[in-house]
Amino acid sequence: MGCLPLPILFVLGFFIGRFIAGDSGALWGAGIGLVLGLVLGGLFVMLVRRRR
Repeated sequence: MGCLPLPILFVLGFFIGRFIAGDSGALWGAGIGLVLGLVLGGLFVMLVRRRR
């Protein structure tokens, strides 16, 4: 898992937002992708720590 989902979701959100709504959508998509990556990374860390 590591840090890889964060940049992947950032770039994926950017391209999806740009495709849907142009430059403004790209900014929103990148922001949503970044937040989603941080949330999923935190969730993953919580699940790993709980498992031990």
